[in-house]
Amino acid sequence: MWQEMNKPKMATEKGASRVLMLLGQLERLNEEPKVSDTDATRQITGKILHIIQTQEKTRKEVMSKGSSGMDVILSTLENTGDLQTTLNVLSILNELLTVGGGRRTGVFVSKGGTAILLQLLVSSSKDPLNEELMLHIHTLLFKVGPKDDITSSSDRKFGVKARLNGALNVTVNQAKHNLQNHKLLLPCLQVLRVYSGNLVNAVSLGKSGALELMFEIIGPFSKKSTTLLKVALDTLAALLKSKMNARWAVDRGYIPTLLAIYQDWHRNDTRHRHMIIRKSILGCIKNLTNIKLGRKAFIDANGMRILYNTSTECLPVRTLDPLVNTSSLIMRKCFPKNRLPLPTIKSVYQYPLPRILAGGPVAQLYSLPPGVDDVVDESDENEATEVDTENDTENEDDETGHKTQNDDIETDINKLRPRQMQSRPFDELRVYERFCLEFTQYFKDNDFQSPGSVMPPSSFDPNRHHPLIIPTTQNRRPKNIQPPRSNDSPLELDSISISKTLEGKPNPDLACSLGQLVLDGDVSVNGESGDGPQEESGDQAVIEVPDTAALLPLHDPDLYLEMVKGTRSVPAYTEVAYPDYFGHVALNLREPILERAYGVQSRTKIFQDIERLIHPSDILDRVVYDLDNQSCPILDNGESLKFNSKFESGNLRKAIQIRKFEYDLILNSDINSNHYHQWFYFEVGNMRPGVRYRFNIINCEKSNSQFNYGMQVLMYSVQEAINGSPQWVRTGSDICYYKNHFSRSSIAAGGQKGKSYFSMTFTVTFQQKDDVCYFAYHYPYTYSTLKMHLQKLSGLCTSEIYYRQDELCETLGGNSCPLLTITAMPESSSNEHISQFRSRPVVFLSSRVHPGETNSSWVMKGSLEFLMSSSPQAQSLRESYIFKIIPMLNPDGVINGNHRCSLSGEDLNRQWQNPNAELHPTIYHAKSLLQYLRATGRTPLVFCDYHGHSRKKNVFMYGCSVKETVWQTNVNTSNCDLHEDLGYRTLPKLLSQMAPAFSLSSCSFVVERSKEATARVVVWREIGVQRSYTMESTLCGCDQGKYKGLQIGTRELEEMGAQFCVGLLRLRRFTTPLELHNHNSHLLDMENDLKDPRSIPNITSPTTYVLEEDEPAFLEEVDYSAESNDENDPDFEPDLQDNRVLPDPSSDSELSRQDSLT
Repeated sequence: MWQEMNKPKMATEKGASRVLMLLGQLERLNEEPKVSDTDATRQITGKILHIIQTQEKTRKEVMSKGSSGMDVILSTLENTGDLQTTLNVLSILNELLTVGGGRRTGVFVSKGGTAILLQLLVSSSKDPLNEELMLHIHTLLFKVGPKDDITSSSDRKFGVKARLNGALNVTVNQAKHNLQNHKLLLPCLQVLRVYSGNLVNAVSLGKSGALELMFEIIGPFSKKSTTLLKVALDTLAALLKSKMNARWAVDRGYIPTLLAIYQDWHRNDTRHRHMIIRKSILGCIKNLTNIKLGRKAFIDANGMRILYNTSTECLPVRTLDPLVNTSSLIMRKCFPKNRLPLPTIKSVYQYPLPRILAGGPVAQLYSLPPGVDDVVDESDENEATEVDTENDTENEDDETGHKTQNDDIETDINKLRPRQMQSRPFDELRVYERFCLEFTQYFKDNDFQSPGSVMPPSSFDPNRHHPLIIPTTQNRRPKNIQPPRSNDSPLELDSISISKTLEGKPNPDLACSLGQLVLDGDVSVNGESGDGPQEESGDQAVIEVPDTAALLPLHDPDLYLEMVKGTRSVPAYTEVAYPDYFGHVALNLREPILERAYGVQSRTKIFQDIERLIHPSDILDRVVYDLDNQSCPILDNGESLKFNSKFESGNLRKAIQIRKFEYDLILNSDINSNHYHQWFYFEVGNMRPGVRYRFNIINCEKSNSQFNYGMQVLMYSVQEAINGSPQWVRTGSDICYYKNHFSRSSIAAGGQKGKSYFSMTFTVTFQQKDDVCYFAYHYPYTYSTLKMHLQKLSGLCTSEIYYRQDELCETLGGNSCPLLTITAMPESSSNEHISQFRSRPVVFLSSRVHPGETNSSWVMKGSLEFLMSSSPQAQSLRESYIFKIIPMLNPDGVINGNHRCSLSGEDLNRQWQNPNAELHPTIYHAKSLLQYLRATGRTPLVFCDYHGHSRKKNVFMYGCSVKETVWQTNVNTSNCDLHEDLGYRTLPKLLSQMAPAFSLSSCSFVVERSKEATARVVVWREIGVQRSYTMESTLCGCDQGKYKGLQIGTRELEEMGAQFCVGLLRLRRFTTPLELHNHNSHLLDMENDLKDPRSIPNITSPTTYVLEEDEPAFLEEVDYSAESNDENDPDFEPDLQDNRVLPDPSSDSELSRQDSLT
């Protein structure tokens, strides 16, 4: 029994040992070849083949590590001249490489097997055709050649070797002569497919007639030879990746041929068993349409209608989505490129600058002849980058990515070291002493006697301002109200009285009444006759607003209107938006991140866009709002929405009605600029309740957006506000963001040709009749709102709070830039208490340098409210620090609805290295104040600039570290004497422990070249502030912590601002008295986990050039097209993304490296 059980095993072992014995005999024959040995070689190879075919273990034995089996087999193949021996060896190789995965193929390639096979192919082609030999050779070549899913085991140089050996034409000729011999034709086509993966080979094969060969093979629907047809189509698609081949195919009219073949397969493949062949046909069409000539031929062949109709029929079948997606991709690519329907892409508004720097963006913009900036780029130069991949992400391949990933990291150690030098004479900086009176004797003489707010005189000049009205797009007049006379002027704010109603008691006619505020003197808004009792002031309009004072202690509509009067705008706005007037009460409900329904983009939105070309008669193309044409008639046909954005922070340039319930919207560029389209804030009226309206913002520029990952737009309903819910709410369905058919000028795209704009599209169903609604990119926070909040905050000042508001400077537009000083009053006027007061370290905070990042203002509001509160923590914080705060660094940009720039047309956060006093006054004076503080020995302990981030979730920080920057590079630092403590990590670490929205893993402390002129880097490098940060708050929501899966709201943003203050309070106990005094010494009292480099999370390398999102891919194709150079996308402080893990500090090599760094 025992013997019977072990008999198979013993037989296997015997077979294994026998094959090794035979290989040994074969090796000896190879060493001493003789003519008489041919028969012996033939017999031995035959026996080896038999054993390998019958016993799997023998294959493992031959391919095991240390075995010379492969060497012997290849040597026999290379040296034998006997046909049967050659066939035996090829069969052996086929058996060995069929099973065992990539390792066996890798061994074959490493032993030079590819070259031997190619040489054998070429030499055999000179002899009379031996079908079996050619079949074996091509089968093996296909196995070892690289496929689409390239692995390390395949021969990456296969294409080059084949071309150099002259194998390309051999295979083509074999295929040509065996068109009816499908057994040999199939492996020949498979090898041609592998050859074509090399573009040089593809061109050579095209010249050799490979294209004509493929078109002879492919044809109409047939159930026969489908495998052969699939390989032929894949080979054709690979050949057509060459532009030269594609042009040849287009010139010979093959696009109509392919479309006809696709239609035939679509009609006859009723059971969808051959979807893969249909998709391969589309793949050929897709590659042909990568060139402009191909796109034109596709349009001329009625390709748009053909693919649209076939795709529409495929939509009900989910398994046919690959066909729908590929067809959609082709149609969108071939959609005729249009220019934006604008007279110019420059901003509607221009502002004369005191000087224009030569070579600057404004000089370049206005030196162009009229119309040049709008020329649609017709070149083919950028077509290679426009080739859409299967999942349409247009990411660069790994090899290219590795070459550029670290390009933006600063590698110059001298630049990384903070510069301890005085950049300006102290006499020039002495003027900034007036902003630091708490450090001078004036404080003891004046401020101690009169604590509280020091407010600058009002800058309101009634002679320079226009009358203001509360706007609305509604033109429907309430009953019993007489129409205004033609000579009526807008209602001035001084003639408006506010009548607050209790919540829950709405006036049903109010929303309609609000539509007409330019009134006759005898008529009031609520419809009362002029015969009724009148207010003493005469001409008045009564506006009823909900009484939200208890919920919004810092909001007052009366005060807001007063603040608006002192705000200067370039368009000279005369209207006030309702949300800014009523105020916003944070929602108590949580708003989850939107889960987008499958197929929104590829099935719904894209096909509706394509229908514009297919059914042009259905398109209204009716302009309903146009800032470029102020005389644009306002349609009152009851069928069109009414739009407005002529109010502070508003941004909507043009609205075009496309269909009855669909509108294209165009945003205005930043003033003195021709780009930066992201922020929007506009008003809509005349809507029908219960109807789905689609809005398309068609001139977005960013290559991706959180709108693709669950973010919704914000909407404010006036009716809801009147009914007791004055709040912005997240809204919209079917939201997606994708590349459209509107071309970007190369001038607007930073010199890059062939770029397109992107569409952000959403659908809204209005609930209220006669409503007025506002839409915004994020929660608006205007400059007038800031002024109102600051005045209300000053009223909170007590005898324990030192609060002073100065005017840092006047902006280009003539608006005041406020500077706040907040701390605790000293206990008494004694010298000891005054000395303790003045020895407090300074914390310098700023916000809103980018107008479109309104979330930063809400975070700042939370910080300011905490600082001015009466809580013991707030008092302790005030006693710990002196705060210098600039709550809005770019008032002009905020007022005028810019997204990125100031009136100078420049990003102010790229001007910190060398700000111009005339063009960048807020940055110039903010930096000068910091220089003054350093010159007087009061370098801030912490500097933090609040920002918003449009592409990432959570709240996080960017800081500056020499070591962490060096760790991300290949710079040899063995001779560098770098001393750096980890104090810069303390505050982010503390915030991660206490603020639920904060994510430490998203923080980065790497210094990039593209950010060297930002506040964070300049304050760190030039002012010497180790804890210099940019704090980024998401515009979308959180994917970790307490708020995971939720969109962020003003409550969470204000909470983050307050938590930042609490973090500063806790920071105090991690800093020594010595550091609190001079802020330059080494940290002595740091928590162990903050000291230990092993606690540093994995950091990946940043890049300005390659964008990699931290979001999962959708099941459907999402064309966010990460094609833009992020150097031209300046708000993207990229997450460090190349997964380069910091070295393990516990290793010997890392210990030695750390020694060199410290």
